[in-house]
Amino acid sequence: MSNDTSTARRSVATPSRADAGQATSHPPDPKRWLALTVIAIAQLMVVLDATIVNIAMPSAQEALNISQADRQWIVTAYTLAFGGLLLLGGRIADFAGRKRMLLIGLAGFALASALGGVAQNAGMLFAARALQGVFGALLAPAALSLITVTFTEVKERAKAFGVFGAISGGGAAIGLILGGLLTQYLDWRWCLLVNIPVAAIAIFLAIPIVRESKAEGDTKYDIPGAVLSTAGLVTLVYGFTKAAEDGWTSGVTLSLFALSAVLLIAFVVVEVRSSHPLLPMRVVLQRNRGGSYLTSVTLGAGMMGMFLFMTYYFQGTLQYSPLKSGVAYLPFSAGIILTAGLGSAILPKVGPRVMMTVGALLATGGMLWLTQLKADSSYPKLILPALVIMAVGMACCFVPLGNTALSGVSNHDAGVASAMINTSQQVGGSLGVAVLNTVFTTAVANYIVDNGGPTDINKAMGAIHGYNVAFTVSAVLLAVSAVITFVMIRRDKNATAAPGGAVHIG
Repeated sequence: MSNDTSTARRSVATPSRADAGQATSHPPDPKRWLALTVIAIAQLMVVLDATIVNIAMPSAQEALNISQADRQWIVTAYTLAFGGLLLLGGRIADFAGRKRMLLIGLAGFALASALGGVAQNAGMLFAARALQGVFGALLAPAALSLITVTFTEVKERAKAFGVFGAISGGGAAIGLILGGLLTQYLDWRWCLLVNIPVAAIAIFLAIPIVRESKAEGDTKYDIPGAVLSTAGLVTLVYGFTKAAEDGWTSGVTLSLFALSAVLLIAFVVVEVRSSHPLLPMRVVLQRNRGGSYLTSVTLGAGMMGMFLFMTYYFQGTLQYSPLKSGVAYLPFSAGIILTAGLGSAILPKVGPRVMMTVGALLATGGMLWLTQLKADSSYPKLILPALVIMAVGMACCFVPLGNTALSGVSNHDAGVASAMINTSQQVGGSLGVAVLNTVFTTAVANYIVDNGGPTDINKAMGAIHGYNVAFTVSAVLLAVSAVITFVMIRRDKNATAAPGGAVHIG
């Protein structure tokens, strides 16, 4: 489940000084609740897209003859573009106009969805998904910022973020069902094309209802930083893809890994020297914040791999219909939402370190449970308990992340620190899907060779073996999350609760 699915996550918006000044100089927007409806529709489109596409992946792969090694680009093309450009998109929205970027984001997302819906080959679909990510990186921060500047009264803002959070959590569950319905009774292409009418409605309503707002200040953008970080991550993921095709020690694979390292090191150098860095190093070097972002990366990597392979297990091995596959995920979504509500009340009593460490260990246990998968595993006896345990664990991790990721941050850096939660999980999901798909492909190939060749039985059993190996690696990633939180996260008595948040499933 992409992230944009992906990605269960907690997003926090904090007004800048410029926003605060603007808020006090204007009376409350009389159309603010109508504006929230428009913003909610835009957010619903992004959330639906993540879960809908996840359910449609097996059908899209078969229709376009996408290889096992390349199928992960259906997810990572979007998440890399979205995560890599999210920080830049937030700055552009602040200074070029949040309403303007909302409209451009909606129109561009619809156009990219149309291209994906009529894709004739794998390359066209991957390009369309990447374009969705680009416009999503404009759309998402613009929508979140508009809530902050539109609702200036504390209680109203809390209600508005509550609606935003409900859309984010509930919309993902709706996407699972809608993706199944569209794929099963129409065609997988409608899982992308459905974004067009949703975006059109949001644009039609936004033009007369949403009020424009801009932040004051220097409008310089760190374009080199955005290019280097995105290029470095894309090269890294492509390296994992080539590892699945050519082997880990091939010249092409090693060259791609080396180039990725050079690009990412260059990104850090640029950020240190830039007067307007995309990611100020002071934001990530503080202990709690750095630990939060690292945890978000490893959690995103472990969780996204689970969704990728469980979807193929449901539809390929158990022969579930797309609709039944979507329904099978609902206990996970429900577990996230219910635990997040309870976790918010428990957090002040136990603190983030305990809650996140226990949560990561629970998620690890759920993932290890899934390594017992067989060709005829029982959903109620094996799969359902694992999904519920993972949901509880993930929610226990993500509920405190909003506060620990903002621990001790200044007002000037609050927007960047907030956006980094989403960025780190999207990047983690992208890398996780790439690594785990390579692990799966390699494990399947080795199993077939070791057992006498590519017979139908060996292919089927090889896939089960590949799933279990991939889930084992996912469990290791989640266990690393537990270690990171235990070692790095500390209770910050000076930190205040985040002003608003939303739990996202997907």
